[in-house]
Amino acid sequence: MPGPLIYKKGLVAVPDEQNMIEILLDSENEKSSDLEALKKIQQAGVKIREEISKVIVGHSEVVEQLLLALFAKGHCLLVGVPGLAKTLIVKTLASSLGLISNRIQFTPDLMPSDITGTEILQENKTSGERVFRFINGPIFANLVLADEINRTPPKTQSALLEAMQELQVTVGGQRHVLPKPFFVLATQNPIEQEGTYPLPEAQLDRFMFMILVGYPSESEELEIISRTTSGHMNPVQRVLSEAEIQEMQELVCKIPASPHVVKYAMDIVRKSRPERDKESSAAVPDFVRKYISWGAGPRAGQAMVMAGKARAALAGRFFVSREDIKSVALPILRHRIITNYHAESDGMTADKIVQKLIDSVPLAEI
Repeated sequence: MPGPLIYKKGLVAVPDEQNMIEILLDSENEKSSDLEALKKIQQAGVKIREEISKVIVGHSEVVEQLLLALFAKGHCLLVGVPGLAKTLIVKTLASSLGLISNRIQFTPDLMPSDITGTEILQENKTSGERVFRFINGPIFANLVLADEINRTPPKTQSALLEAMQELQVTVGGQRHVLPKPFFVLATQNPIEQEGTYPLPEAQLDRFMFMILVGYPSESEELEIISRTTSGHMNPVQRVLSEAEIQEMQELVCKIPASPHVVKYAMDIVRKSRPERDKESSAAVPDFVRKYISWGAGPRAGQAMVMAGKARAALAGRFFVSREDIKSVALPILRHRIITNYHAESDGMTADKIVQKLIDSVPLAEI
């Protein structure tokens, strides 16, 4: 991972709530180049939103979180009832980015090789030799839509684990590198549980965001019906190339997060763990011990800082604030905590618990 956005000549103080982040400036050329690149990310975010709005009505928060995951190199799990345009949002995002995209419809009979690819025995017409040749599966794309991911058995679901974490697949003892950039955007229906296979916690933890896709407002639903029954669809224009996306991802990694911002993210994560932590400076709230069986791991803190950097970049800022961390904490934590029977009996959902957890760590706390 590249180093933080640190320069050498001159001191520039950047306000961050009550604190100041000191950033050393290198050369005027490098300073100008970084600021121009940051401005380009901000403009690209605005343009992508405009292109998606040609097809998608509303869902601004969903689109925002998808963009954060895009620039933070994360994967997303979209949860919502049928007919809320989950698949269409992902397809439109792929069109606006000009990425190679594949859709995998998960079914109970889907096998791991149907996702990763398989080896076939092929005869060399010149030598007459028979050799194995690997045929790429649909996962070899920049953006993979895993539709209804909970409808396939764990054996097939786990085929995504190596791809999501290592950006490669291993078939027949041979490693095959996936194209970059690479994103998995999965969808899941929360109301139908018959014939489904809940994702194991190890795989849920690989998703940066769990995004809840809700019903549209009355005015939005009226526009959706009117627009989709008119027979006219606005074409979506390509905004970024693969190379530009990777450059922007690298710049987002370089955006500095001050120690007190990182500690703020860490405190939220550590407070989600019900066991007593003697080393922690922040006491675990009583409601956490009552309602949570298992809390979030360090990957949640990493995801919050990276998503906070992406949020800062899309806002045109080259520093991360606690407000950035707070705004991304809910979709990052809601699938990383495991509630117990007390929570179920008291009607405490994961979202309610996480929101109480976020509120229990003041923004001013260091």
